[in-house]
Amino acid sequence: MGFSFPSEVIKNASIAYVHYVSFMICFGALIYERISLKVDPDRKESISMVIADIIYGIAGLALLVSGIYRVIKFGQGSEFYTNNPIFWTKIVTFGLVGSLSLYPTFTYILWAIPLSKGKLPNVSSKLVSRLRLILNIELVGFVSIPFLATLMARGIGLS
Repeated sequence: MGFSFPSEVIKNASIAYVHYVSFMICFGALIYERISLKVDPDRKESISMVIADIIYGIAGLALLVSGIYRVIKFGQGSEFYTNNPIFWTKIVTFGLVGSLSLYPTFTYILWAIPLSKGKLPNVSSKLVSRLRLILNIELVGFVSIPFLATLMARGIGLS
């Protein structure tokens, strides 16, 4: 007795799965960065922050691509999304969070330069405070996205 699933159902479920897991990985990486951030980290801590940000970036890209696929091909039809102001609020929030993440990313890229030469990055308390503020704002924005998605999925925002 075997189960047979239409291939479209499997594709739809797979894209949704990638979307949800990517979101969780992004959120986990952001939490890791926020918790791990400190003045004058050692080599292992510095490398861990760089790796966490790389993971965040890759998962963010997977989240974006899977989200686009869900809107265009596998969701409730692109009109359902694009005619809803909640969808656009969600997209703007995602864009703002992504834009805010550029500062920490460039910071960690700059950390990689001394790390590649066997040296430690110079991480001042002022830099840590700035990065914490940015990461906190990113986290607030990031946790609002699923709330907006649940409103949108229930048709809130549609006329």
